[in-house]
Amino acid sequence: MTTMAILDTNWTGRAHAIGTALLESGGHRFLVDPGPASTLATLRERLAERGLSVSDIEGLLLTHIHLDHAGASGAMVRENPRLAVYVHEKGAAHMADPAKLVSSAARLWGDKLEYLFGEMVPVPRENLRVLRGGETLTLGSELIEVEYTPGHASHHVTYFDVREGVAYAGDTTGVRIDGGPYILPATPPPDIDLSLWDESLAKILARKPQRLFLTHYGFVDHPAAHIAEFQERLHHWLERVGEILRTSSDESSALRTFLTFAHTEISRYLPAEEGEHYAFTAGLDLSFLGLARHIRKRDQAAASSSGAAI
Repeated sequence: MTTMAILDTNWTGRAHAIGTALLESGGHRFLVDPGPASTLATLRERLAERGLSVSDIEGLLLTHIHLDHAGASGAMVRENPRLAVYVHEKGAAHMADPAKLVSSAARLWGDKLEYLFGEMVPVPRENLRVLRGGETLTLGSELIEVEYTPGHASHHVTYFDVREGVAYAGDTTGVRIDGGPYILPATPPPDIDLSLWDESLAKILARKPQRLFLTHYGFVDHPAAHIAEFQERLHHWLERVGEILRTSSDESSALRTFLTFAHTEISRYLPAEEGEHYAFTAGLDLSFLGLARHIRKRDQAAASSSGAAI
């Protein structure tokens, strides 16, 4: 039997923003998404509350390599050189040499980068366990199955605890704090792709999990209903961003219009303080940038295809 605990990393002093999942079976321990380096001290405290340390962890299961999910990995390997880091093949090289990943994040976050995420330390290649999807990992007497689930990111995977019926979905099924009344899409650049995302959601549904675990934040019951609501909102946001881009004078104006739209929608479901927590956790301005980039790439591909046909 797998036991699971949510370790709240208290990102930027905010409770229930980033949750690391501690999985234990037969004396073996994995963490799903250790979080950013900026919260590593808090993660150590959460482990110590359970009589554990980084040296007691055998593996890190990364759903994807975005800094809020995976940024602490290299620093943890420094503390525990035996630590295995499981990551999709499209993200593995960036864990070994994070310079491009950090540079990309710096363009998005600017001078807030270090405060939000801390320093991302490279993971030695010998510690990486490269995934493609379709693998079965052993945690004590339990099996953890891996499914490739791109859409939010090209390097995203979902982990399934077979016996417990839990899907550790990272950001593939959105942001929903403690099973609350609103599901927020997190759609940052650079590789949002809704056609792939729809396929990934279908893969999760096909496995009929009993529960979802969201890094932002906690368990969700009734996965089918959750995914249906999330998918509808995801596509609605895409359509809305498309409309905004067509009618705005420039991208700055389009961003302002989108933020007004998103905050208005969120306020229908959540009080102001909770709504702000969702918006901060997901990065609403980045969600606009990711969807806008996806629309442009889609439109360019369609134009190229039409031109080739002629």
